[in-house]
Amino acid sequence: MSFKKNKYTVLKNAISKDVADMAYSYFLNKRKVARVLLDEKYISPFTEYFGVWNDEQVPNTYSHYSDILMETLLEKVKPTMEKHTGLKLSPTYSYARIYKNGDVLARHKDRYSCEISTTLNLGGESWPIYLDPTGKNGQAGIKVDLEPGDMLIYSGCELEHWREEFKGKDCGQVFLHYNKSSSKKAKENLYDGRPFAGLPNWFKGYKLPKKSKK
Repeated sequence: MSFKKNKYTVLKNAISKDVADMAYSYFLNKRKVARVLLDEKYISPFTEYFGVWNDEQVPNTYSHYSDILMETLLEKVKPTMEKHTGLKLSPTYSYARIYKNGDVLARHKDRYSCEISTTLNLGGESWPIYLDPTGKNGQAGIKVDLEPGDMLIYSGCELEHWREEFKGKDCGQVFLHYNKSSSKKAKENLYDGRPFAGLPNWFKGYKLPKKSKK
């Protein structure tokens, strides 16, 4: 399947099942820790560094912008993304979720930082993603099933994508986002405007002192 022609492609075993299982187990454990810290009021609901449950896109579901392990995947997967898209890419950010029973991901297109994206299955029960390859809103979608370690690469700003109601218990996914290096604002949007990967959302536009740069 040609990404250049279709604006999406499916890659089986993009990471090994062992690595996917490790990342999924890690993220389940982090959710458990974050829940205790939140319930015991050691952190606020807005302390993004431990993940949140107040994501407007999928409310009351554990989500995490720029978890350090997922940000490491963002950089490690980049050569694979470039090989299968035929593009030079600039990493922006990662976003991971553990979806729960009853969740729905509404039809949408992504913002500029998600110009070229992948959804990577980490583990849990299977939950297909749909995308509209025509680029026209409201069209019937193509169903894509992913096993742990598989990923769907797609043009997030051009193709509508969504998930219908989840009937399972848990499903772990990480979205890895990139800009085309040739895009006009790719350089200033590196790491979604943060100084480097792994920093929380509030570091967008922040200029680190020289002594902090490693």
